[in-house]
Amino acid sequence: MLRELTEQGREVGMVVSGNSMSPFIVHRRDSIFFKKPDRALRRGDFVFYQRSSGQYVCHRIYKIKPEGYYMVGDAQTEIEGPIQREQIFGLVTRVTRKGKSLAPGDFWWEFFEKVWVRVVPFRRRILKLYSHFSGQGKG
Repeated sequence: MLRELTEQGREVGMVVSGNSMSPFIVHRRDSIFFKKPDRALRRGDFVFYQRSSGQYVCHRIYKIKPEGYYMVGDAQTEIEGPIQREQIFGLVTRVTRKGKSLAPGDFWWEFFEKVWVRVVPFRRRILKLYSHFSGQGKG
């Protein structure tokens, strides 16, 4: 149904389920809004696609190669791919994060799209440090 709505040119909104895009968006707290891509996709884009298994997933484009797109969630270090262009049916255009609307051009949007996607090899260390200094790592 989601895919059909985007094919009709509609923007679709839904509450996020899952933690793979944390810390940018959080499970059952935040919402995403997406539509059929109307431009060439690029590294850092937050897209909605369907895996070969039939599962629907929202992740970022990590790398684009001739054989397809390679994806990663903001909370992940494992790269998935290749994903074929026809599997990608939605480009996330805005999110509601902590009750506030964010779109391209906003600080956190740009940070996760342009910076965070480039530090995949260092994410475990960065998140461990963040957890330690924010007090989240203390029992």
